[in-house]
Amino acid sequence: MSNYPLSYKLSWLPRFLKPSLAGDRNDFAAPAATLLEPPPAQTVRLAFIGDLSAVANRTAPECAPAIAALLASADLVVGNCESPIVERPSAMVGTRLGTHHAMTELFLADALGAVGIAREKLVLSLANNHVLDQGIAGFEETVAALRRLGIRTIGTAAGGPVQRHAAGPLTIGFAAFTLWRNADESEFRAQVSMRSDPAEWLRGSSAGIDLLCAVPHWDWEFRHFPRPATRTLARRLADHGVRLIAGHHAHVVQPVERIGDTLVAYGLGDFLGTAFARQPWPGRIGAILVVDVSADGDTRGKIASYKLYSFMRLRRGLHERLVPVEELEGSLKRKVVERLSAIFSG
Repeated sequence: MSNYPLSYKLSWLPRFLKPSLAGDRNDFAAPAATLLEPPPAQTVRLAFIGDLSAVANRTAPECAPAIAALLASADLVVGNCESPIVERPSAMVGTRLGTHHAMTELFLADALGAVGIAREKLVLSLANNHVLDQGIAGFEETVAALRRLGIRTIGTAAGGPVQRHAAGPLTIGFAAFTLWRNADESEFRAQVSMRSDPAEWLRGSSAGIDLLCAVPHWDWEFRHFPRPATRTLARRLADHGVRLIAGHHAHVVQPVERIGDTLVAYGLGDFLGTAFARQPWPGRIGAILVVDVSADGDTRGKIASYKLYSFMRLRRGLHERLVPVEELEGSLKRKVVERLSAIFSG
């Protein structure tokens, strides 16, 4: 049913237990930079978060005030909805084991309130491998729940390859897609966008868009450095006018790359834990990508600056506690700082 190669499946558990630092480390960028000087008079702030799930959170998470304030400062928050939103899971055994995802509408509403994300400022991608974990009926229930909550969506087949959403005075075009699926291909493609080739997107789809942004569900899980094929796809997206790419699926933080005028954040890790309640510490490091986009006439739609903010998901009872790396203590802080230094050494 899935499209994962055998080598990938065999490596999943070893890499989950020990996320890999192997791979090409060349030509990556700093985790923060100012790209427009002098800075524009007016900017729009976009904040990108990683995968959002209830697998590791039976109750709403706790969130450090610094993280909540950062998210509240954004004009638009963009993330990946890794768990279908259903009241009663249809895949009961898989859901209990954590192989099938599910969360309730109430959990999502409580979680967003806890982390300081206003629903009207949130855009969630449904283009991921778990979105049909509760079947087509669960997918339809998810879409309906997000509509009730006033949360905008991207990555659905019905919405087309490029979907537009306002962020302050700017119009952002989002091309969300997944390379991976956990269901039958024809069934999956009918609901979820897998259109990763920008040459196949409709001509004129970028007309009236100030910034074209890709939100791909790509690469292999639990590897800190993207595979060559992932970097090749990033260059292809950049060649077709995509100027901002924020990726998901790896479940660990990955580096940033600049390809001409295009900024690529390959992987932001999990925002709320998606791979079992208990997870080795490297997989509990997450990141929030904050991008300030110019709304000035001459530079409208260009990235003025960006910064990656790293945090840790700490276990507390039936939920997680989100804490900035700066607020960690002792040996855990040393390990996390060393891991981040290895990822961003380029």
